[in-house]
Amino acid sequence: MKALLSVFDKTGIEDFGKSLVGAGYELISTGGTHRSLADASVPVTQVSDVTGSPEILEGRVKTLHPVIHGGLLARRDSPAHMAELEQHGIGPIDVVVVNLYPFVETVSKAGVTLDDALENIDIGGPTMLRAAAKNFPSVAVVVDPSDYRWVADALAGPGLDAQQRRALAAKAFQHVAVYDAAVADYLSTDPTAEEEMPQQVTIGLTRVSSLRYGENPHQRGALYVPASGGEGGLARATQLHGRELSFNNLMDADAAWRTVSDYPYPSVCVIKHANPCGLASRDDIAQAYELAYAGDPVSAFGGIVGFNRSVTATAAEAMDPVFYEVVVAPGYDDDALEILRRKRNLRILTVDPVAASPASPAYDVRPLSGGVLVQTPDVIDENPEAWATATERPPTPAELADLAFAWKAVKHIKSNAIAFVKDRTLVGMGAGQPNRVVSVHLSERAAGDKAAGCVLASDAFFPFPDNIELAAAAGITAIVQPGGSIRDDEVIAAANQAGIAMVFTGVRHFRH
Repeated sequence: MKALLSVFDKTGIEDFGKSLVGAGYELISTGGTHRSLADASVPVTQVSDVTGSPEILEGRVKTLHPVIHGGLLARRDSPAHMAELEQHGIGPIDVVVVNLYPFVETVSKAGVTLDDALENIDIGGPTMLRAAAKNFPSVAVVVDPSDYRWVADALAGPGLDAQQRRALAAKAFQHVAVYDAAVADYLSTDPTAEEEMPQQVTIGLTRVSSLRYGENPHQRGALYVPASGGEGGLARATQLHGRELSFNNLMDADAAWRTVSDYPYPSVCVIKHANPCGLASRDDIAQAYELAYAGDPVSAFGGIVGFNRSVTATAAEAMDPVFYEVVVAPGYDDDALEILRRKRNLRILTVDPVAASPASPAYDVRPLSGGVLVQTPDVIDENPEAWATATERPPTPAELADLAFAWKAVKHIKSNAIAFVKDRTLVGMGAGQPNRVVSVHLSERAAGDKAAGCVLASDAFFPFPDNIELAAAAGITAIVQPGGSIRDDEVIAAANQAGIAMVFTGVRHFRH
């Protein structure tokens, strides 16, 4: 019996090699793996001695040989295959242990060149894995060092059953598929390419943690990150304290982080069911929290709080009376952490503020029945100074500042989205309604007496002037919206009649 070992990640390979030798296997290996085994006094033969051919092209060609692939692909239940092996003096290979060059790690480094990337595209490894996995009824294929122990025990005992072999083969094909997806992703990043969605999209994901369940207890769930690399973002947050994170915790925490990350100045938001119910910006982060909480104290209970600056002790003390599930921030002062940790179950997350651009994914992917929708992220540079004033009265500088704040806020609220804002504070919002009139009603109800003097943002155009009339009755003084309705003239006329300043952005921010 023969086993072929060729791994870049040499974790545990010496002990696994010894176990295979103990189970009666003759080991064949290449390059660095051969050295590791030989240095550990594990009997091993060079692949070149088996093939009778030297490694060539600086090691690019060493296992691509009929002696290797014949030994991997021959069906043991085919007399013709076995006779052909014997005719050519090829011995069957029964176990393959391979993992691949560190392509993702290489291309993730600053200043990596194309030549460096190309040299780290593994050819022989994936070829051996595919060959072995194709013939899994006869060849055991192992890619993951965490499988070494149980595989060694099985091979030293009763052997691997059909289901175990099949599972190992599936893991090998998945390993190669994710690897190839990372390579394709890297090579597809071409600044000269046409601005068109690609014909094919392959997204490789690596599980980083299992969850107790998904959105509901009857659903399974896990957290994955792109296998093609990258860093930062909520998926790579560090948990400093608290209970295990749930699917819904992660969804809401990401909504909090995305929202506050859109603001350049100190900002805090409170998220409930993926929508900002409180949001404020101030020079002092504790004051920003207090105003965000005051935006909707009822909804804040059991919510998630996001900060885009380090949490101070004053902010932590302000949060103390309220029950929250999660707090996420780029950092925490030591005394703030001490205060927050008084709550045993509060999940405290920290996210790298430099690497954690909310627009870091190349695509926004949404499943639908029978397929997947793919789009680029909703990220665009917008200059409020360039917005077109549609009404007779332009907004005042103070109104324009609030309109800019509101426009960022409404982008993170579910459509049809309306936001009432006063003094860089969200005081009312309407989300996810089948018509925009109801969203305006909900915003006014949430704002109450604070509605008077607010500005309003709408994520899409107003199709009828009734929304403007409702806004005017609530005391709205200025509006920002995309414009573009066939009834824009009627909408503008209603705003002029009410003395409301209105600007058009020319950009829509639906979020379904």
